[in-house]
Amino acid sequence: MIYKITDQPILTEPLIDAMRMESSGAIATFHGIVRKPSRGRDILYLEYTAYEAMALKVLQQIGEEIYANMKVDKVLIVHRTGRLEIGETTILIAIAAPHRKAALEGCSYAIERIKQILPVWKKEVWQGGAEWIEGA
Repeated sequence: MIYKITDQPILTEPLIDAMRMESSGAIATFHGIVRKPSRGRDILYLEYTAYEAMALKVLQQIGEEIYANMKVDKVLIVHRTGRLEIGETTILIAIAAPHRKAALEGCSYAIERIKQILPVWKKEVWQGGAEWIEGA
């Protein structure tokens, strides 16, 4: 299990390599990426801020929920904070499991729970304005 909040770029390849286990037949990933179009505006960049101590506890909680309800070997969730440019990774979720179904379901579950309960906030910045965006 790897849970992290970071203001540094998320280097996906070494993190995914760290998920490899002899018992795992699948590693499913979700990469959240900064996109330019959002709600009819061209975004210049995003800013993420977090209540880091609480966010780490929530990531661990989500991981524990996945372990308790799905047959998985390893859970990784890394969320970025600070200013992120178009194309940068905002979040990486990786789930290693013996079979693909559990790995894919674990990724889906993780991102939905993150949207519901993670104390991380996103501000979209565009030419002439900015707005803090509410979660799901």
